[in-house]
Amino acid sequence: MNDEYDFSQAKRGAVDPILAGKTRITIRLDDDIIEWFRGQVEQAGGGNYQTAINQALREYIDRHSLEDLLRRVVREELRNVA
Repeated sequence: MNDEYDFSQAKRGAVDPILAGKTRITIRLDDDIIEWFRGQVEQAGGGNYQTAINQALREYIDRHSLEDLLRRVVREELRNVA
């Protein structure tokens, strides 16, 4: 370890650049939720639990959007039959 370090050329900000289409946020999740996702990633052989959470949220949105569409179509069909 050096006795002194020169930070005169240092830059502030994130160490990893944020990819386009991604936003860095702070979110508080229950410990058991985080542990579950970490466990799922570990069982799958590795990866990133944050990516797993993102995928779960995306699937939730897609499923609910599809459910809404199906409910609307069924209601319209039932109206047409009556």
